[in-house]
Amino acid sequence: MTERQKMEAGDWYRCLDPELDALRATARRAVHAHNTCPPDERGNLAPELAALLAHVGQDCFVEAPFHCAYGINLSLGDRVYLNAGCVVLDTAPVRIGNDTMLGPTVQIYCAEHAKDPALRAQGLEIAHPVTIGENVWIGGGAIIMPGVTIGDRAIIGAGSIVTKDVPPRATVVGNPARAI
Repeated sequence: MTERQKMEAGDWYRCLDPELDALRATARRAVHAHNTCPPDERGNLAPELAALLAHVGQDCFVEAPFHCAYGINLSLGDRVYLNAGCVVLDTAPVRIGNDTMLGPTVQIYCAEHAKDPALRAQGLEIAHPVTIGENVWIGGGAIIMPGVTIGDRAIIGAGSIVTKDVPPRATVVGNPARAI
């Protein structure tokens, strides 16, 4: 089994792998095209970035700068808005539902690294999907950790670190994020 196949299967894999390096390089080129294209030429999403992503719904808008690790695992529903500085480390599927808005510098992480320093030095990690429902608002600077699911119409307060699933219509804030 290749390292990419292990990553896609949700098994431990080595991220320091030529095939994964090539996929990340492709993503960096698409992200660079998006981030450096003049706004009136780029539109809502540079064509290179739109072509990279797993799915882009209608009327999505991704502000620059933006960064993703692979892009091929990122799906945006209709009318999704990502404000400036968002980072999506999509080593596993990341699904963002319709009408969801991310504030500036929101970060979404899928990778969990090995706890053992020797294994971590070898690039051993495992990827957990992140699912964000419809009509969710995530405030600026929030961090969504690996494996989290955020239910429809939830609100994540600015600066929160979300380590556990958030039920639909809940509002969570803080570090770690807790319901209010």
